Amino acid sequence: MQEGAVSSTDWEVSEAAQIDIFGARIHNLKNIDLSIPRNKLVVITGLSGSGKSSLAFDTIYAEGQRRYIETFSAYARQFLGGMERPDVDKITGLSPVISIEQKTTGKNPRSTVGTITEIYDFLRLLYARAGEAFSYVSGEKMVKWTDSQIIDKILSAYDGKQIYILAPMIKGRKGHYKELFEQIRRKGYINVRVDGELTEIRHNMKVDRYKNHFIEVVIDKLKVDPKERKRLEESIKLAMKQGNNLVMIIEKDKNEARYFSRMLMCPVSGISYNETAPHSFSFNSPQGA
Repeated sequence: MQEGAVSSTDWEVSEAAQIDIFGARIHNLKNIDLSIPRNKLVVITGLSGSGKSSLAFDTIYAEGQRRYIETFSAYARQFLGGMERPDVDKITGLSPVISIEQKTTGKNPRSTVGTITEIYDFLRLLYARAGEAFSYVSGEKMVKWTDSQIIDKILSAYDGKQIYILAPMIKGRKGHYKELFEQIRRKGYINVRVDGELTEIRHNMKVDRYKNHFIEVVIDKLKVDPKERKRLEESIKLAMKQGNNLVMIIEKDKNEARYFSRMLMCPVSGISYNETAPHSFSFNSPQGA
């Protein structure tokens, strides 16, 4: 980046492509004009006292912070104090700004690059609010739906077809599950799906305790019809309750399962994640460690 006057042709670049500074006069800056490309790593170098910090912190950062605070209400601004406008004619193409202080910190064996540079909390917030989750099983983007969206998708995909509505109970875990089958039977359910096979619950029913099993309880069997939307809604709500916000749909005479969930879920495998939050990326939290 070279300081100095910029010709009129240089300003023809779109505002989104660069930050344009006109007439910067902070400290050692002598009425300079320059342009800084956006979305790139830019290093400001020069002799001591040449105005590097004056440009980066006292001009660009100060103006960005001032504009940000101006968006606050008058009530909020009274607690922040006034911010003087930098001695500059005009700055265009300026995005929201973050300034990270350079300082010497004490040594801590738990320190990371993020904590030392003080961007750790910002990154946690960024990943939690703007990040997208992907399934570690299929690589597919995780999805979630409301109950109304789930009903609409079922009515659209299975219109006129016989389906089973199931609630997943066990996913790939070992055990004989005798108590689980008895608990399901006492709740009034008749059928379950064990390792891909539909079967009726028997007295003292159990499975091989040394093998991994997949067990779903059959909540309802019905023909999909818009006129039966109320019944479908009730069955989906019940399946969500029994399946911890996860529902499995299987078309009769087919063994292809489709999953729906209120939580983040892999549409292929049915595995689900909790909603991401800043503590999900904190090594001091059990959820993020």
